[in-house]
Amino acid sequence: MNTVLDRIKICYIGGGSRNWAWVLIQDLAFEKEIAGTIHLYDLKESAARDNEIIGNRVMAENNRGRWTFSAGPSLEDALIGSDFVFISILPGDFEEMAVDVHEPEKYGIYQSVGDTAGPGGLMRALRTIPQFREIARAIKTWAPDAWVLNYTNPMSVCTRTLYREFPEIKAFGCCHEVFNTQKLLRTVLEEAGAAAGTINREEIKTRVLGINHFTWIDRASWKNIDIVPYYAEFAEKYADKGFEAPGEKNWENDYFSSAERVKLDLFRRYGLIAAAGDRHLAEFCPRSWYLANPEQVREWKFSLTPVSYRIENRKKLEAKAAAYRDGKEKLLPVHSGEEGLRIMKALLGLGNLVTNVNLPNKGQMPDFPLGPVVETNAEFSRDNIQPLVSDGLPGDIRNLTLHHLYNQEGIVEAAFGEDREKAFRVFLNDPSIQTLCRDQARELFASMTAKTLPPRHFALGG
Repeated sequence: MNTVLDRIKICYIGGGSRNWAWVLIQDLAFEKEIAGTIHLYDLKESAARDNEIIGNRVMAENNRGRWTFSAGPSLEDALIGSDFVFISILPGDFEEMAVDVHEPEKYGIYQSVGDTAGPGGLMRALRTIPQFREIARAIKTWAPDAWVLNYTNPMSVCTRTLYREFPEIKAFGCCHEVFNTQKLLRTVLEEAGAAAGTINREEIKTRVLGINHFTWIDRASWKNIDIVPYYAEFAEKYADKGFEAPGEKNWENDYFSSAERVKLDLFRRYGLIAAAGDRHLAEFCPRSWYLANPEQVREWKFSLTPVSYRIENRKKLEAKAAAYRDGKEKLLPVHSGEEGLRIMKALLGLGNLVTNVNLPNKGQMPDFPLGPVVETNAEFSRDNIQPLVSDGLPGDIRNLTLHHLYNQEGIVEAAFGEDREKAFRVFLNDPSIQTLCRDQARELFASMTAKTLPPRHFALGG
């Protein structure tokens, strides 16, 4: 067979990734309906070369080489002729992220992630926006018709930047936080005895609304069963003590786990299912609720993830990459549960798919301003995305959410205008910063920008 489905070209920006790139390699190992080439581009070319070797080895061993990986130094070559573009980059490095997360601690501001909301999220956005403007311009020049899948945080800001720089771009942001909530809903059903046997996560139908990492579910069902009443019972049972699924990892020994207490507490407050991890959700709420200090964080049974852990973990991943590259270990194919490949196939006409996605608001969030990026369900079909209209958020949740949405819009405007004072005003408007006096906020902003942004980042703004 020699059809367009056998000649797919994917450009992977950030192709040296030891996370999302490996996920794609593993998922493609099982793929039999489409085939093609993956062109890996990374500022650290050696990491992309490692993934070229790793990917081709996995393909040779598992699907007879229907997919071919190649790495090179030219973004132009990687983009030209691409049907799809994946973006998963780290804006700056972990040294800058350490400032994002830990510098505010000197002022009593604690962040569990620091990549989307809060001072860390805003500072990361200021680093990321210029890079995404360059990426958008490159796509406009060399692959204007490609579908662009963004996995980089801050998700909303990155996706908004792509559209602001290149309005005709066909881009969307992919996030798996809702998937984990669907898995929890599956557990809710099984514990209630409403379902016997194994339920696939994809069978849990949810209506998603909000913004990335502060997403909500107002409808959830499995077959003909409404899950929300069962979730209400589950919340009453576990909100005070937390719920932990059986397994080796839990909030006490894994920085990325939680006992779901924040999620369940938000349900009791608002009656909607919060659809992200506790570490993300906590950063969008008033600081006094969950993040007043490390002791309170422990009471809520989640973690403040130190950047030192990420640095140490990168060393382990680099060693593992070398072992995979040299054939001392094997990257074993497993189904990731991610939906990037399923989305690609739907866009190629191989069946429709409804899933959550980040897109500029065209009315799918009717109670939000048009233009900013929101997260709702959308239907993917051949060469088309159709966002699905929600009923909007209740007023109390909407007020919390809009504060962050306007901050995201403001930081994009500040970065595009290279306006330092506007960026500071957005920074000053963040809920966690509002607990500081203006002089303290100015001092923190100056320290963080000096340590994390290139010298000419605000060349026009002083």
